[in-house]
Amino acid sequence: MLDLLIVEDEPEFRELLMRRFTQVGWRVQGAGTGEDALDLLSRREFDVAVLDMMLPGMNGLELLAKIKAGPTDCEVVMLTGQATVETAVTAMKTGAYDYVVKPFPLQELEALIERANERRKLAKENRQLKAVMARERVPASMIGTSPAMQEVFRLIERAGPSDKAILIQGESGTGKELVARALHQASHRADKPLVVINCAALPESLLESELFGHEKGSFTGAINAKQGLFEVADGGTLFIDEIGEMPGSLQAKMLRVLEDGSMRRIGSIKERRVDVRILAATNRNMSHEVAEGRFREDLYYRINVMSLELPPLRKRSGDVPLLVRQFLGSGWDIEPVAEMALEQYAWPGNVRQLINAIDRAKILGDDGLIRLHDLPREVFEPRSAPNSSGELLTDDLATLQRSKVVSVLRRAQGNKSHAAKMLGIERRKLYRLLEKFEISDVEIAAGRLAGNEAESTSHA
Repeated sequence: MLDLLIVEDEPEFRELLMRRFTQVGWRVQGAGTGEDALDLLSRREFDVAVLDMMLPGMNGLELLAKIKAGPTDCEVVMLTGQATVETAVTAMKTGAYDYVVKPFPLQELEALIERANERRKLAKENRQLKAVMARERVPASMIGTSPAMQEVFRLIERAGPSDKAILIQGESGTGKELVARALHQASHRADKPLVVINCAALPESLLESELFGHEKGSFTGAINAKQGLFEVADGGTLFIDEIGEMPGSLQAKMLRVLEDGSMRRIGSIKERRVDVRILAATNRNMSHEVAEGRFREDLYYRINVMSLELPPLRKRSGDVPLLVRQFLGSGWDIEPVAEMALEQYAWPGNVRQLINAIDRAKILGDDGLIRLHDLPREVFEPRSAPNSSGELLTDDLATLQRSKVVSVLRRAQGNKSHAAKMLGIERRKLYRLLEKFEISDVEIAAGRLAGNEAESTSHA
C-alpha cells in the first residue's frame, strides 16, 4: 500500500485530494505548511509527497530541498499554478520527480504519483541489491540421497512458499544457512534480498545497530546514518543465525518487528515499517533456553511457527561419498582406502569439518590424487576415528583397501567397468588393484553366492 503525503495550504483542495486518494486504497496524510510536513516526515516514512509550490512561510522548493537532504526515500511531485521554465528546472535539479500545473485532471496526478512510487521502489531495490552483494557468499549446493536429507528437501518444498517464520535447528556445521537459502529460493520473495546475520559474531551494541540501523550522532562513532538489515531485507528474507545468542535486551525489540513490522533506528523517533520474512537458526535447545529464562517465550513462539531439524552428517547414510566428490571438484581423485576412511569417520563438525578436511587434503595431495596420509590424522587414526556404530578403523590399511574393492565388485555383480565408476577410478587402475591384492573372479563370485544364500535363508 502506498503512503502519500499531501502538502497544500488550501484546505478544501487538500481535503479533496485526500478523499480521492484514500478511495484509491492509499494511506494518505495532509499538511498545510512546510513545517507541519517536516514534523510528519520526522515521525514516519512516506513513499511519495505532493507539494504545492506556493506555501506560507517555507515555500515548496525549500521544503523539497529539506526532504531530499534528509534520510528518506520519499519521491516528490510538485504542484504549481504559475509554471515557468525557471521553477521547473529548479524543482527537477533539486530532486523532484515531476510537476503538474493547476488545474489538472486528478487521473493525471494519480498516474504521476504511481510512476514516482515505481521509481522509488526501483531505487530501493538497487540499494538492497548492492547491500546484499557486499555481504553475499556463494554456498555449496545442497545434496544428499539419504532418507534424512530427503525429508529435509520435502519440508523445504512444502514450507518454502509460506511467509511464516521457520526455526532451523541442528548441530554446528550441518548447513543451516544452505537450508535458509533454499527456503528463500522456494518462496515468492526469491527475487528480493536474502540478508544474513550471525548473532554470535557481534557484540550486543553492534548487533542492535546491524539489525535496526542508527541515525547520525546517535552514539560515538556514528558519523553517518545507517540502514539496518531489516530495512535492507524489506520485501525479502532475513536469516538470523545463532538466534539463541541474541541478548535479552534486543529480544523485545525483535518481537515488535515480528508482531506488526514496525521498528526504529537507534537514536530515531521515526517509526519505519518493513515487510520481512524471518528465518532463524540455532544449535541450542531452545525449549531449554526458554525454560531457563534466557530466551523470551513469546519470541520463541513467533520464530517457531514451524521447526526444521537438520540431521548430523553421521546420520546421513551414503551421503559422504557424494559430498566428497562435490568438494573435490574436477581434476581430483581419491584413493579407495582414503574414501572409506572418510565414510567411516563420525564427523563431529559435520559438513563444515568435511569441507575443511578435503581442502587440507587438496593442499597436501600430489598429482590430483588424495591419499590416506593427506587427510587429517583424526580421520584415519584407529583410536580417534570411530564410525557411527562406534567401530574403529582397522590398523591394516592394505586389508581395508582390499576389502573395499572386493565389496564394491560384489555390489557391481562382478562388472569391472561399473565397479571402477563406483570407486571413482579408471578401469586400468582397478585391474592393478586386483593384481596387487590377488583378487580373483572366483572370490568375487563366491561372496555373491554366499550373500544370495544368506538372503534365501532369511526369507525361508
